[in-house]
Amino acid sequence: MAATILNRGKGGDLQPDVERPELHLSGEVLESAFQAVTFGAETLGGIERYVQALSLKSAMFKDILGDGKAASLNLDGLMTLSTFMSSVRRRVAPYLDTAGVELFRKGVDMLLTGMRDTSNTDRRIADFCRLFPEDRKHAFIRDFATEVLHNMDPERYPLMARWVWDAGTNTGALREAWFGDNVDHMVIPVPDTYAAFIVLREELTTFLSAQGLYRDMLYHADLLTAQIYSHYICAQGGSYLRTDFSSPQDPMQYTRRLLGLDGVSGKTGRTRLKSIDGTAFVMEDMQLLG
Repeated sequence: MAATILNRGKGGDLQPDVERPELHLSGEVLESAFQAVTFGAETLGGIERYVQALSLKSAMFKDILGDGKAASLNLDGLMTLSTFMSSVRRRVAPYLDTAGVELFRKGVDMLLTGMRDTSNTDRRIADFCRLFPEDRKHAFIRDFATEVLHNMDPERYPLMARWVWDAGTNTGALREAWFGDNVDHMVIPVPDTYAAFIVLREELTTFLSAQGLYRDMLYHADLLTAQIYSHYICAQGGSYLRTDFSSPQDPMQYTRRLLGLDGVSGKTGRTRLKSIDGTAFVMEDMQLLG
């Protein structure tokens, strides 16, 4: 079944944009992830500290790219943004030069132009990705584009990174939360489009409301999404390395990493962003939850 997404603009008018898929999520998975993220967050000051970190990350993106500054993005800005995107910082090193910055500058400016109109979101992301080689080494480019949109306008743009849902590989938090008896051996019939990510967030916020949460709902939904997929990462670690990663000493390690909140070490200022020769960059006063 499909219905129409109605996208409410600043003026309050409703306009039909795209077809919305129907999702079937497991209440048991959501409940388990909610309990885990609530309990795990206590090790670093409680869930509100994580919410604050996500808010600060969004503010940082807006400070670097907002008010037309995307058109003058420089190397320092690109490095700072990449530091707080876990999949991007592992692959972006070849572009940390004049030519690379120019390419990202062109793409981000294009991506953010007319961003209040979400009806062309999928096209703008695709256009951004086409500026770069379309191979596995550049899969991170989509993550960069979706992170920019999400952090520049979290209300309009939900998390849309590949770890949330990648229809091409049939992997992501959506699959881990899917309801069914044989999920590991089925193809989830949902495209990785803007519409699907919007519906996913609607489902998660509805669940969170039922848990009595009403403030900072968007950031709580991000945390819940990351917690769902971090459980999968833990399970895979245990399977491949014959080590029990299901209960790590730091239960929020992978959740923070997925959300890019571990970008800078609070002790040394060293980042997880590295140059081509493997040298870690150093930033001052940029810690979120490293």
